[in-house]
Amino acid sequence: MSSTPRPARPASLLRRTGRQLRRALGARHEPLARPVDRARARAWLFAVLAAVLVVALTAGGALLLYRGTAARASAERARLHQVDAVVGGTPERPAAGGGRFTGGYHDRIDVEVTWTAEDGTPRSGTVQAPRSTTTGSTVPVWIDPAGDATPPPLDPLALAVSAACTGCGALLTLFALVVLLLRLRLHALDRRADTAWTDDWARLEPRWSGRAGHRRED
Repeated sequence: MSSTPRPARPASLLRRTGRQLRRALGARHEPLARPVDRARARAWLFAVLAAVLVVALTAGGALLLYRGTAARASAERARLHQVDAVVGGTPERPAAGGGRFTGGYHDRIDVEVTWTAEDGTPRSGTVQAPRSTTTGSTVPVWIDPAGDATPPPLDPLALAVSAACTGCGALLTLFALVVLLLRLRLHALDRRADTAWTDDWARLEPRWSGRAGHRRED
């Protein structure tokens, strides 16, 4: 049979955390508990409370971020409008972001297009379109109140994904900080416990080993 210790299971970790929390709250009476043991239990309690606070703060922050960006995107969408622009020539030059998945196509290129502004003035410019676009076909173009081409407003789904990714990144960072502080605190308490044990052993070991009795032989 192998004597290699098995990694701690989630259930055992939860039981250990529960014991530490009960000890920190005073619900677990242990006559032999040392002050360092109670300090260790309080460290676990503070870590759990910090983790709960981190989850609440990151969730609230991500929600506020999504609402703010969604409101700005909605205002931008109301300011802009979409028109059909006519492709004026066969596209030849690849776009700078060619090969990126956009709008259901894996490859997009720059094309020269013309459109009519709201005041009836013809406009022209370069926009990105699928590589399969042909001369004379139309492509949708977003324009601003001045009639110039502009990037499309942000999609609500893209905003939600961006806010979720930002929240997850902040959550993982803060969780790592909580774990690091907990490990540092437990390490300091372990060193304190080792020092106290060494001092107690230096005081009690002569009596336990009988060396103290040699002084009374005279």
